[in-house]
Amino acid sequence: QAQLVESGGGLVQAGGSLNLSCAASGLTFSNYAMAWFRQAPGKIREFVATLPWNAVSTYRPDSVKGRFTISGDHAKNTVCLQMNALKPKDTAVCNCAARDFYVRMNDYEYPYWGKGTQVTVSS
Repeated sequence: QAQLVESGGGLVQAGGSLNLSCAASGLTFSNYAMAWFRQAPGKIREFVATLPWNAVSTYRPDSVKGRFTISGDHAKNTVCLQMNALKPKDTAVCNCAARDFYVRMNDYEYPYWGKGTQVTVSS
C-alpha cells in the first residue's frame, strides 16, 4: 500500500522560503509521477508542480513559475518542493500525490495522497 507523508510546512513572512518534503513508501518511486497540489481556504484544489517518472519537471500555474522548484531523490523516495519569494496568497494546505508514470494536472487522476502540510504566509 502506497503511503505519502509530507513535512516542512509552517508559518513564514512574505518573501520567505519553505522547503516541503514528501516521503513515499510502498511504491517504486521511479515508476511514478509525483505531484504537489494546494488548496487555499475557500478555494478548489490547485495543481502546483509535478515530477514525472523520468524526472523532467513541469510547473503550473504561472503564479508559481520562477518561485517554486520541484525535485526528486529516487534513492530516498522523496520529492521536494522548494518555495521561494512566498506571498500571502500562497497560504494553503499542500498535498503530495502520486500516480503511475505519466503526469496529469487533475487531482482526481491521482490515486495516492498524503495528508497534507499547512503553509501560512503572513504579510
